[in-house]
Amino acid sequence: MASQALNMPSLTPGANSNAAASSDAAASKPKPCCVCKDEKAKRDECMLFSTGSDPSSECKSTIDQYRSCMAGFGFKV
Repeated sequence: MASQALNMPSLTPGANSNAAASSDAAASKPKPCCVCKDEKAKRDECMLFSTGSDPSSECKSTIDQYRSCMAGFGFKV
């Protein structure tokens, strides 16, 4: 019975501080779908309604704006 007690997790407040800190950081960071909505809409509109043969080259400036916005929130696109 004593060996089972040694394997149980600790209930002291300091034992789970790392788990709490990581969950707080994850909760404070927004989801990728919730940021840069205007830039994403402009990028999508440019890509969808482009009349050229290579939409990615025509929409490079809007794509770069979206990427820099996402990078500002810590996302790599």
